[in-house]
Amino acid sequence: MDTDVFVRERRGLLSHAYRMLGAWDEAEDVVQESYLRAARGWAGFGQRSSVRTWLYRIVTNACLTALDGRGRRALPSGSLGAEGWIGPFAADPADSVTDLETVRLAFVAGLQYLPPRQRAVLLLREVLAFSAAETGEILELSVPAVKSALQRARHRLGEVAPRRDDVLEPADPRARDLLDRYMAAWAAADPVAFRDLLREDASIEQAGSATWASGRDTCLAFAAPSMGAPGDWRMAPTVVNGQPAATAWWRGDAYGTAVLTPTPSGILTITLFPLGP
Repeated sequence: MDTDVFVRERRGLLSHAYRMLGAWDEAEDVVQESYLRAARGWAGFGQRSSVRTWLYRIVTNACLTALDGRGRRALPSGSLGAEGWIGPFAADPADSVTDLETVRLAFVAGLQYLPPRQRAVLLLREVLAFSAAETGEILELSVPAVKSALQRARHRLGEVAPRRDDVLEPADPRARDLLDRYMAAWAAADPVAFRDLLREDASIEQAGSATWASGRDTCLAFAAPSMGAPGDWRMAPTVVNGQPAATAWWRGDAYGTAVLTPTPSGILTITLFPLGP
């Protein structure tokens, strides 16, 4: 097998598997397993169709196998009925392969409400821009079946996923300002400065647990006892899930990462990933 082909597609395949599964470590495992399958099947493949289509067929079907019989992953605010937690995706803002908007936490959480095959159809058609015929080839579905599944997936995603058009990109000056002020507020242990950053409908979620707070004042009451004294927290900027984030240390010990959902009117959501991605 020409390994250069797989190397070129690897980042996109990882992003796709992450969207399907909601967990970075599982995505890595699936893509590694898929590489081995592709290497074993290369001679039989004979390049009878697009290599890209063939690779996405292998990875998508490996994801569907992994999802068989498994419950939905979620963030704390949507954890009712879920069986696992969405993990972080350390997306590089300069990554030209990954569409950062499509790995945002709210979008990935919304995807988990879709049945796996509908999820695959939506991602293949609307994120990866495969044609209906190519999607049908990947999933062994007819073109009418692909179109029907896509329509149902769009409708369901519209019900469970928030609008994404008002979320600021990490490179937006307003997003950088919010992140800088967030880190400064925690470094100074200043609850008033922290409150001023939050929208009235802001929320804080702690991944890996059922802990979350909704509403500006509730968020402040939740966060203030953890602010400590000036200098207890040290933070560094990063990007996670295509969103501005702060890697945090508490009194010199690694704590984790806070992922912000910035909007023009302030921070909408803070998602905490203890021990960091």
